[in-house]
Amino acid sequence: MLKRTVTCGELRRENLRQTVVLNGWVNRKRDHGGLSFIDLRDRYGLTQVVFDPEVGEKLLNKAKKLGAEDVVAVKGVVRIRPQASPNREMSTGEIEVLAQELEILNKSKPLPFLITDRSTGLEDLRLKYRYLDLRTKDLQRTIAIRHSAAQSVRKYYTENNFYEVETPFLMKSTPEGARDYLVPSRINKGKFYALPQSPQTYKQLLMISGFDKYFQIVKCFRDEDLRADRQPEFTQIDVEISFVEEEDVLKSTESMLRQVFKEVIGIELVNPFPRMTYENAFKLYGTDKPDLRFGMKIHKINKIADKTDFKVFKSVINNDGIIAGICVPGGAKLSRKGIDELTEKARILGTKGLVFTKITENGLEGGIAKFLCSAIKEINQEFKANIGDLLLFVADQKNITYPVLGNLRLEVRKKLDSIPTDSFKPVWVTHFPLLEWSEEEQRYVATHHPFTSSVPEDMKFLDKEPEKAHSRSYDIVINGQEIGGGSIRNHTVEMQEKMFEVLKISKQESRKKFGFLLDALSYGAPPHGGIALGFDRLVMILAGVGNIREVIAFPKTTSASSLMDGCPTDVDKQQLKELGITIKY
Repeated sequence: MLKRTVTCGELRRENLRQTVVLNGWVNRKRDHGGLSFIDLRDRYGLTQVVFDPEVGEKLLNKAKKLGAEDVVAVKGVVRIRPQASPNREMSTGEIEVLAQELEILNKSKPLPFLITDRSTGLEDLRLKYRYLDLRTKDLQRTIAIRHSAAQSVRKYYTENNFYEVETPFLMKSTPEGARDYLVPSRINKGKFYALPQSPQTYKQLLMISGFDKYFQIVKCFRDEDLRADRQPEFTQIDVEISFVEEEDVLKSTESMLRQVFKEVIGIELVNPFPRMTYENAFKLYGTDKPDLRFGMKIHKINKIADKTDFKVFKSVINNDGIIAGICVPGGAKLSRKGIDELTEKARILGTKGLVFTKITENGLEGGIAKFLCSAIKEINQEFKANIGDLLLFVADQKNITYPVLGNLRLEVRKKLDSIPTDSFKPVWVTHFPLLEWSEEEQRYVATHHPFTSSVPEDMKFLDKEPEKAHSRSYDIVINGQEIGGGSIRNHTVEMQEKMFEVLKISKQESRKKFGFLLDALSYGAPPHGGIALGFDRLVMILAGVGNIREVIAFPKTTSASSLMDGCPTDVDKQQLKELGITIKY
């Protein structure tokens, strides 16, 4: 075999007249005026190779039989491309290799889609042939970004005296959140391991063990309904630190993220990151993961609405509801069809309707303009509206009005194609409720997880008014994507048992599920806290893609299956027998 001496991305003008060997895939082939050309590709780039009949007709004829994705080795001499044909889009575009020898290492079957054009294959087809999809320029780029991001994360934490410690994949099932993936034990029939949803208890045990700075880039598993930014197995950056308060964790995480963005894509993130409470995020943006790349804050207008003659507003106010709106800059150009689509979206999201008006040179026009004319001055002051803007209003209960407007805020920006794609806006969201009421379970459940500590001054609410307690938790959000979350933990047995009591987890149940952690906390556990960041989501943002499958080498579909190898599959009856398992449908 002709073994490569250079890659397909490194030859330049300074390599002229050198004899080189290239190995790679035939990306494209062209025949012109008796000459045959191929663009040879590897993960480093492309090099044009020319086959000239003057070198040998036999070599030329061999080259003409090449097809897309054939694997070849070429030996040749580097020369300057003709003056008229440099390719400025290729890093090797000033040179070409005049072939002297050609070795066909492997022929390719006809392709199910073009490697040079992913759009020739629907996603299901590309997932079936994922090993071909991974050859495409897009996925070669995202996997390279993923690698660079992982190295930058490891470098930051290593330089800041953290230990990377591996935690088990086979662990105790402690269901308190998403469903566990269970693994049957052959040796202990009838018993099961769980795959970790997070190394949460293990990293707390490491703090108790005296390893005061821990991190890990780790696989986690959750058996939950999937979507564009979820996978059944995902990767997170897991971090825990002893003897800290919230500020320490936030500053450390900010520094890490600033380094990653700078090193991987050359972007300087703001320093420090802005912060807002959960309540403010909800009231201003309708969500706990606000996208700060554009304005359009939500404005509550109950006082203004009460002065109008619009009966819908009056009725909502009389029922202790919330009337709020957003101002869409330039939104007056939106068609009636576009506004009707937003109205239907609002209904799907749970409210009875959406009302609007436009700001024009003649004042308010369209929609409910006639009801608002008496309050036009106050409305313009509240929203700082300008001619050409669109005002959208929702009137409903608090838990509907704000989320609906939060969704419409994003939807209308997409319609106007005005969300900046080259801007990165991080924000910390803090001061979350410690608990939330579950109608399904008829009890309070942890907003984050049951190991999160209450704000000290709110401990007094836990006995009789637990809904008033706030947690020492924090989420990091970038461009409307929740990248990670963490908290200061319960570090004493008393604190943790109190939390279990509020969650209606009996002493017997808590000992069964978490006895090992409660025992560990009784042996001098330090105050500690940490964070877990979704590494896949982080890479999505760095790469500028909208689907988590684009940044994972071998992802699953939204039905948690792999089209490439066909898993999950049936297994042999003998395997089930060894595990003591019988399948019932």
